[in-house]
This record gives sequence, structure tokens and C-alpha cells, in this order.
Amino acid sequence: MLSVVNLHASYGLIPVLHGISLSIAQGESVGILGHNGMGKTTLLRSLMGSLRASQGTVHLNGTDITRYAPHARAKLGMAYVPQGREIFPTLSAMDNLRMGMVKTGQADVQSIDALLEDFPRLKPLLDRMGGSLSGGEQQLLALARALAGKPTLLLLDEPTEGIQPSIIEEIAETLASLRDRMKLTIVLVEQNLEFIASVSQRVLVIKRGQLGGEIPREHLSDLSVMSQYTGVHS
Repeated sequence: MLSVVNLHASYGLIPVLHGISLSIAQGESVGILGHNGMGKTTLLRSLMGSLRASQGTVHLNGTDITRYAPHARAKLGMAYVPQGREIFPTLSAMDNLRMGMVKTGQADVQSIDALLEDFPRLKPLLDRMGGSLSGGEQQLLALARALAGKPTLLLLDEPTEGIQPSIIEEIAETLASLRDRMKLTIVLVEQNLEFIASVSQRVLVIKRGQLGGEIPREHLSDLSVMSQYTGVHS
């Protein structure tokens, strides 16, 4: 479904990605681990088109989208939940979801009710302003808003950052269910090893802007992995 070949990207004159190549099948979930500053977020931004690739190609379902703008990629089925969530704080949760449905043209009550079946915690919060929700509730809203556009490929950047364990479990269960039920393809950048192991079928390591191999999921409980690849110590 997604094919990336020799991808390079920079911020001005500062190169960050140095020849990333990867392939992801439809319905597959792939986690990406790495120390801060190694290029994880840059990779997601390059895949979504918010950062222009300086070299290499990105193909989605056989279409070369390397020069496509983010909105054009969204129309082809890509969605991105950035670090920090970036919901609309002055809009209600309901209006945030309606904004996510603009692409489908189905921002009616029935469509939102169907979406909320996967996000029951949001049901009593629909009239509240996005900015008044807790961090975990905002993350659920950001995820639901991204899925409102019915994407086939979801890019997630640090979705567990700063949220309570109960909602982390809820997000993991929801993503695994959507992956299996709807063949949703997921690319996940995350430092929480338990979360990345529960959602991802493969886990790749990024080092200094290059992919440095694959970690077996069963090794993610090893504290030496936590230290080596995320910079977090026991």
C-alpha cells in the first residue's frame, strides 16, 4: 500500500532524513522507535506532505504522491494525528468531528453516531469546547476526527504522550480493532513500548535519519531495548 524509496528531507540547510526506504502492506500496523531527534516526526511529516522531500519517492497504492500537497494526500486516504493533537480548541467536540468529515460530505448525526461507536468516551462530551477536554480526551477526539474522513492509512505521532493509562489502553484497543476490522493501515511513532507492542505488527528503528533494522515485538519488554532505542532507563 505504501512504498517509500530513498527518501531524504531537510529543514532548510539541515538534513534530517538520509535515504529512508520501506514498504507497508494494506492493513498492516508498523511502529517506529528511536531517540529524540532521530527523524521520527520528520518521517511522518514527509509522508503526509507537510514537509517536502528533497530526494526519493513516496507511492500510495501505486500512485506517485511525492509532490502531492497534504490535502491531496488526504483525498487519497491518508490521515495524520500530529504530536500535540492540534484539535480546534474553540470548537465543540461535535464540530471538531464535523470538520473531520468535510472530505466525505457526510457530517450528519447518523454518521457521527456510527463513528462514536468506537469512541464511547466522547459521547457525553460533544457539546464541550475542545480546549476544555483533558489531554486524554483531546487525544481521543483527535483520533476520532482523523478517522471521520474514513482514511485507509493513519499516521500517528506519540499518541500516548501526557495522557492517563486508562485512555492509553482504550486507544490501543480501538486501533487494534480498527486495524483488524477495517484493514486500516497504521504507521505509529511512539516511545511507550507496551503501547507500540500492543498495536504494531512490526517495529522499525530509526537512527540519525536512517532505518536501522527491525525489532521483534517480543523483545520490547527487554529493558535494554528501552535504553538503547528510546533513551529511557529503568
